[in-house]
Amino acid sequence: MLVLSVMKCAILNNAASIIVSHQHPSGDPTPSREDIEVTKRLAEAGKIIGIEVLDHVIVTHTGKHVSLKEKGYL
Repeated sequence: MLVLSVMKCAILNNAASIIVSHQHPSGDPTPSREDIEVTKRLAEAGKIIGIEVLDHVIVTHTGKHVSLKEKGYL
């Protein structure tokens, strides 16, 4: 459902590409298995509809962040 919501928003805004982000309130920006799976599903959906997923960034309230692109998941 999340993938559909994100891509629907991108389509309605005529996006050519998107960057996705979310917060880990724990303060640990390490991507979970679900974060990685959602990232891969978003990228696959984006390829099908022609909207590139440039990155998925996880941020924390402590200022730490992780780029799933830099980690090799995109």
